[in-house]
Amino acid sequence: MKSKSINIPYILWIGIFIVVPLILVLLFAFTDSSGNFTIENIINVGNYASVFVRSIWLGLIATVICVILGYPMAYALSKIAPNMQEFMIVLLMLPMWMNFLLRTYAWMTILENNGLLNRLLMFIGIGQVNLINTSGAVVLGMVYNFLPYMILPIYTIISRIDNRIIEAAQDLGASRRKVFSKIILPLSIPGVISGITMVFVPAVSTFIISKMLGGGANILIGDLIEMQFLGSSYNPNLGSAISLVLMILIMICMGIMNQFDHEDNSMGGMII
Repeated sequence: MKSKSINIPYILWIGIFIVVPLILVLLFAFTDSSGNFTIENIINVGNYASVFVRSIWLGLIATVICVILGYPMAYALSKIAPNMQEFMIVLLMLPMWMNFLLRTYAWMTILENNGLLNRLLMFIGIGQVNLINTSGAVVLGMVYNFLPYMILPIYTIISRIDNRIIEAAQDLGASRRKVFSKIILPLSIPGVISGITMVFVPAVSTFIISKMLGGGANILIGDLIEMQFLGSSYNPNLGSAISLVLMILIMICMGIMNQFDHEDNSMGGMII
């Protein structure tokens, strides 16, 4: 009885903040402005296929860059002295303690035509480069804001690998490259999968980054949904339909990633 009473607050939280909003999204997605059932909203989502493709493409690019940058950083972080690890983690998380909007706005001042980066380029003789209001600026904003979400899960997994396994491989004559490719990398795949999920999902659905760094020329799914609820083209029914399709796409992606995670875990005993 005691465990059931402890679970009640969590059940209420899930019901109020997860189940009820999902029901409202479904209700709005399959009704029109008069409250009548319709699938027209779902059909109209197809008109924005290019926005979905752009969002997924930019999200994939940002996720791949985060893996390329985040894995070596997480590996190096796991190999330094334990007392320094805590300090470096604090430094890694320090920017995340600032407001998301302020962090993105800071990149506007860096990338704009008269910003710090262009001034540096002109000073060294390269000349002014159009950096702001581009797809590259949007990807840069994604990588900057979401990179810690890639580093931390990978670091957590690598730091928990039993050193006795590595020592046993070295005693059997395995080189550093062999130890990394046959032991560390396979065992760290669950952390990589978690990092990919934690980066890809917010990258696909973001709207502040694309609005501030993309300048309206690189509209993503998040911008499209915001326009339906807060913009001039007010249509909460269509916005709910777009949100529903986005949720389904994200769940499919997460399901695929979880399948890879299960395969890696099941093969954990056959990595050598």
